[in-house]
Amino acid sequence: MEQVSVGMVGLGTVGAGVARILTQHADRIARRSGRRIELKWAVVRDLKKRRDADFEGVRVVDDVRRVIDDPEVQIVVELIGGVDAARRIVLDALAAGKHVVTANKALLAEHGPEVFAAARAADRAVAFEASVGGGIPILGAINVGLAANQIQSLAAILNGTCNYILTQMTQEGIAYADALAGAQSLGYAEADPTLDVNGTDTAHKLAVLAQLAFGASVKTTDIPREGIDRLEIADLKYARELGYTIKLLAHARLADGALELRVAPSLVRNDAPLAQVHGPYNAIRVVGDAVGDTFFHGRGAGMMPTASAVVADVIDVATGRALLTSRTLDFWSATAPAVPLLPASQSRRRNYLRFLIADRPGVIAAIAQVLGDRGISIASVIQHEPSDGEGGEPGPVPLVIMTHLAVEEDLREAIRAIDRLDVVRAPSVRLGVEE
Repeated sequence: MEQVSVGMVGLGTVGAGVARILTQHADRIARRSGRRIELKWAVVRDLKKRRDADFEGVRVVDDVRRVIDDPEVQIVVELIGGVDAARRIVLDALAAGKHVVTANKALLAEHGPEVFAAARAADRAVAFEASVGGGIPILGAINVGLAANQIQSLAAILNGTCNYILTQMTQEGIAYADALAGAQSLGYAEADPTLDVNGTDTAHKLAVLAQLAFGASVKTTDIPREGIDRLEIADLKYARELGYTIKLLAHARLADGALELRVAPSLVRNDAPLAQVHGPYNAIRVVGDAVGDTFFHGRGAGMMPTASAVVADVIDVATGRALLTSRTLDFWSATAPAVPLLPASQSRRRNYLRFLIADRPGVIAAIAQVLGDRGISIASVIQHEPSDGEGGEPGPVPLVIMTHLAVEEDLREAIRAIDRLDVVRAPSVRLGVEE
């Protein structure tokens, strides 16, 4: 049986899972790939660091050139994360005539055109299923299972850290800071969670999905994004009262020949499948013109789910399927027709608005007038009884408004005008609604 040698760069959580599958289930993988796949090298930063897994037969080194320069290595698996060092390793591997498997969504989002130009020049494959959705085979589903379709839209929960935090805030009534601390204690959040909670990680993954689903080559800076770090418990409670759950969503939609992209906390109807995705799970809803509505759900991170996707890519490369896919689909091609992006100011959606207002007659009418002047129609209103303020006078009260479809530019102008009214006591809160 033919043997395929693999060199892996990075032996962290996911790398340990990949090593475990390749070494402990070698016979199963050989049956499914028709080749004996050997993990020959593992490159680490610190050779003295203790590792719990058994890597018998694997040469653990701290010099990546041992992998790049080994003529027996046919596949390089990049699992170090980050952008700059990973970019150099991937480009060096391709230049040395090796195929690449990566889980690095940031690298692809920022340098996809360069990476795939190098892959085409070398006639080598770059496989990246693990870059989005962890163990959910969403990239293969779009590339193969939904290949007969023009994707119309997708909406996705792509960050397990944020989804865990929002689940705790929604179900337990825990404030954001406490929910984040809980996520960190369980290993769901990094010590520095910034890229997760501010929406950047989700935007990286959306950039990858936009390439596969729509052929759009976009960078993270092209995607309007908001995170969950400013969400308040009050808005989750009002959303539930209205029949919605708040999720951090990646959204993409074809609209009048242009592609609308965004990452933001959004209201999702409680009976929608996305609203039922709890804890560290991910999910992707994809709508195709032929198949209609499809839904993919599973663990979006963690050792074994992500390792599952990485090893599946290794098998695809070893059998030749990945190279055929790369040649056929021509990812991040400079010659592909550009997909125009819809300016964020022109997007249309329903919105949730919350204002803190003085308890006076005519306030709601004044706010409704500002909205109406800009063509924004109100769908529903919630206003509870005021609490006592200083001196026994009624305190400010929250006013929650759900709008019908509104153009983003008109809504921004309306909110700026409303926040200047003397009856508004605090800056407004605005969240989109996912239909």
